[in-house]
Amino acid sequence: MKIFSYFLQKMLVVLLILFTSGAYAQNYPIGPVKIVVPFPPGGTTDILARVLANELTKKWGQSVVVDNKPGASGTIFSEQLTNMPPDGYTLMVTATHHVINPSLYKNLKYNTRTDFTPISLVAGVPNVLVVNPAFPVNSIQELITFAKANPGKVMFGSSGTGGANHLSGELFKSMAKIDMVHVPYKGAAPALNDLLGNQISVMFDSIPGVLSHIKAGKLRALGVTSLTRSSALPHVPTISESGLKGFEALAWFGMYAPPQMSPELLKKISGDVLATLQSPQVKNQFSEQGADAGNMSQAEYAKYVDTEISKWAKVISDANIKID
Repeated sequence: MKIFSYFLQKMLVVLLILFTSGAYAQNYPIGPVKIVVPFPPGGTTDILARVLANELTKKWGQSVVVDNKPGASGTIFSEQLTNMPPDGYTLMVTATHHVINPSLYKNLKYNTRTDFTPISLVAGVPNVLVVNPAFPVNSIQELITFAKANPGKVMFGSSGTGGANHLSGELFKSMAKIDMVHVPYKGAAPALNDLLGNQISVMFDSIPGVLSHIKAGKLRALGVTSLTRSSALPHVPTISESGLKGFEALAWFGMYAPPQMSPELLKKISGDVLATLQSPQVKNQFSEQGADAGNMSQAEYAKYVDTEISKWAKVISDANIKID
């Protein structure tokens, strides 16, 4: 009986959205909203989601709480979200993993392109290509030239197979048409330690993770992975302007809802989230984390998600990356 009652309630919510979507969206939210982060507390995704939740609480006059439900690179809760009602009261903020996972894991029980409603790009965090100062290159072009002259002898580290910094390296290899050897570590910290110790020569990492080492002269920055220069490293060129035109490999964070959200409710939530992201308070707090607040419309973000899925699928296929 309880199970029947539960599904009846869910059905009534969906019917309410379908038949009174205009009024529903206008009055949203009338109760607490939950933003689920499918990763442990304390990481960048969690920090950014909590900043956003705090400001949305002020904007909506309703409690917006963050709930951490980690597991399997974000896929466990992602699957759960696909079966929830699209009423706007459960949202998800997740990382680039969301568009990478479909190509890494062949047994996902959802379709990333069709089983979610993209809401907003929350933030982007550029990576930077850094080398040990003992490595005899001072620019992206010098690195490419060196790698072509020494195929298979340049080692680049990452926090693990299939992660954003690993795939940044694979994209770089593909576009530059060079051969570098990937060395996976169990996290960014041990990889960075070996880079500082000159055990490996090259690494892609987030700007906040290596900025202090760059400023101290312990690492040399060759190029940032965004299409525009970073305010944190204004004198470091982008990889795109250094010869690999169009190169972009951001660690980015986005908001999603369950599928089949009404257009009216989608417009309301995405509009409010975008306005909040563009507020000085959020921009300043994100900047402190080395992140740039998202500024895409909902339609632009939906297209971006689709493009990113295709881009990383090709990188993973070309590099023959497999997760056991």
